[in-house]
Amino acid sequence: MGITAIYPAPRLGQPHPEHKIYPYLLRNLEIERPNQVWGLDITFIRMRSGWLYLAAVLDWFSRFVVSWELSQSLEIDFVLAAIDRALMHAAPEICNTDQGSQFTSPRFTEKLLEAGANVSMDGRGRALDNIFTERLWRSVKYEEVYLHDYDSPRDAQQNLRRYFNFYNFDRPHQSLDYRTPADLYCRYP
Repeated sequence: MGITAIYPAPRLGQPHPEHKIYPYLLRNLEIERPNQVWGLDITFIRMRSGWLYLAAVLDWFSRFVVSWELSQSLEIDFVLAAIDRALMHAAPEICNTDQGSQFTSPRFTEKLLEAGANVSMDGRGRALDNIFTERLWRSVKYEEVYLHDYDSPRDAQQNLRRYFNFYNFDRPHQSLDYRTPADLYCRYP
C-alpha cells in the first residue's frame, strides 16, 4: 500500500543539471538602500481544493514586495512574469534566489544580467540564506492564507492583492522601526 502526501513537497524545485549555479554574494554584505538586494522565491498556497504557487520579488532593505505572481503549476512563466514586472520599476544590484530550476534557467538569469544585476544563489538546503523572503512567506501565510479558505485561483488572487497592498503600504514592521515597507522603498532619499 503506497501512502503519499497530498500537499506539495517542501523542495519546490531542483536545479537543472545543465543550468549554471551562481555563487552566494550576500555573506557579510551590509544592505543600506532600496534595490541593492532583491530576493525571489516560490511558495505554495493552499486552496479549498488544490494548490497554487506564489512567486514574489522582495526588496531586502525595505521589505517591500516589488512584484508577485500566482500560478497553478511550477512552469517558469509565472516567475518570468514576476521578474519582468519588478524590472519595469527598477533593477537590483543583486538578485538572490535558491537553486530551483526556475531560477537557474537561462531564461531567468539572462533577464537579470541584461538589467545589470548580479545573480546570487543560496547554498543547497540553506533556507536561512534567503531569510527575509522566508520571513515574508511566514507573514503571508499566518496573516492571510491560513485565515481564508480560497475557493478558486481568482479568490486567492483578489485576497493576496489586498494583502500585499496592506503589507507594503499600511502594515508597520517592527524591524523597520514601525515604518511600512513603502515608507522606506518609495521615500528613501
